[in-house]
Amino acid sequence: MAAIRPTEATTAPWWRDAAIYQVYVRSFADGDGDGTGDLAGVRARLPYLVELGVDALWFTPWYLSPLADGGYDVADYRVIDPAFGHLAEAEKLIAEARELGIRTIIDIVPNHVSDRHGWFRAALAAAPGSPERELFHFREGRGENGEIPPNDWVSEFGGTPWTRIDDGQWYLHLFAQGQPDLNWAHPAVRQEHEDVLRFWFERGVAGVRIDSAALLAKDPALPDFVKGTDPHPYVDRDELHDIYRSWRAIADRYDGIFVGEVWLPDSERFARYLRPDELHTAFNFNFLACPWDPGLLRSAIDDTLAEHAPVGAPATWVLCNHDVTRTVTRYGREETGFDFAAKVFGTPTDLELGTRRARAAALLSLALPGAVYLYQGEELGLPEADIPRDRIEDPMHLRSGGVDPGRDGCRVPLPWSAGEPYAGFGSTVEPWLPQPAAWASYAADEQGTDPGSMLTLYREALRLRRAEPGFAATPGETSDGRLNWLPSAPGVLAFTRTHGLICVVNLSGSPAPLPEHDEILLTSVPLDGSGLLPDDTAAWLRRKR
Repeated sequence: MAAIRPTEATTAPWWRDAAIYQVYVRSFADGDGDGTGDLAGVRARLPYLVELGVDALWFTPWYLSPLADGGYDVADYRVIDPAFGHLAEAEKLIAEARELGIRTIIDIVPNHVSDRHGWFRAALAAAPGSPERELFHFREGRGENGEIPPNDWVSEFGGTPWTRIDDGQWYLHLFAQGQPDLNWAHPAVRQEHEDVLRFWFERGVAGVRIDSAALLAKDPALPDFVKGTDPHPYVDRDELHDIYRSWRAIADRYDGIFVGEVWLPDSERFARYLRPDELHTAFNFNFLACPWDPGLLRSAIDDTLAEHAPVGAPATWVLCNHDVTRTVTRYGREETGFDFAAKVFGTPTDLELGTRRARAAALLSLALPGAVYLYQGEELGLPEADIPRDRIEDPMHLRSGGVDPGRDGCRVPLPWSAGEPYAGFGSTVEPWLPQPAAWASYAADEQGTDPGSMLTLYREALRLRRAEPGFAATPGETSDGRLNWLPSAPGVLAFTRTHGLICVVNLSGSPAPLPEHDEILLTSVPLDGSGLLPDDTAAWLRRKR
């Protein structure tokens, strides 16, 4: 049985250098054969995750939900959606994973709930000005007959974030119509979420990821948005920090951690969320969205480490997630960065090139100081799938008028067994999203026996990352093991960690010499014996002196 890594004074806290695997339950594995992934499927695949070598699992929302936005519209935080299982099964999964050395991180969605949530149903049934409506943002409209939305804000999914109900009032939803925003100025909202945190910590979760963490608090006047106005009416408001300090006090009692989804361009304001009495870590979106460009990647790494250093928080590194175009596809395009606004149908993609770059990027991200997040299917080298338009479920596609392809292409059910129906995702029932015809060629069982596969690369990289002391966070050092850049040719990134470890990535367009070393630990593709590192290739080296 695998062991949870110790947290004594001689070892940094586990979360500072953890490898965390994101599980999108609906698409991970189908245990009951109904075409939808579930907790039984995850439990059956725990040995696979142990062999992969991850330290924790982050589950996207598994709560009761009508799935208006992939589960981020929560109807009850204390109930597992029946499509995924039940509470007792979640508790069993948390316990079984922990026995195998894997911790559990769950999602909390505090900005909004589902329109099926009991609070919102009660608010719709109540009169304007009632206590039930005070839990949300209900307002009268503008115009002669209240027919104009209360303000000019724009939804995160496009269009107005206001919906009018039968009695003439409007309610705010920064996301989909079925996701009404909560009023975080109301004490009942704060109390409920603190109770939910305790509920899950008491069931053994090790951490909580906070969705849209910078959006909860709103200016009570709900004014029109004026670009450049400070403070912003609903992003990064100062009231948020008091909320997260109260949450941190709860987490500390359970030895739990928080991971914030914080999209902010201002590094100083971003770092405020990571002060010692607030969140433990936050996602690094600058690195995730960065193009495959040596100068931009180095700047993203330097900026990330610099913004974390003042508060002593570890950086996090991630290449994609359930919202972002898969790495293999993105790196195979002319524009290799990521921007929601730039997503269009029919973008030309060189998957061979994208796969080569994704392999190199895997070694780069896994070598950086801090924690790393791996989205399910990245270890299989899955590309973004083209979903038939009549099968797309993502509200981003629908609210764009069909222009935006949406996010379903990175959420397609995983291929497990090449010779089984639907690549072994479940049974003979078609999965909730269609798998591409070539999906079986990416199946885990085939890759597991192929020494050149993406899965084999990730397994070996994660094994080395755990075994080699130079990759580990260093107790008492906020730099989490340090990173020092080495002199290198133009287009080549090379840096050292501790204990003689070196990572080098060649993006120069031609073969480049390796730094001085005594041993090659791992390369993203086999070397040809010339002593040169091919283009779009990464290597881990060791220098003993």
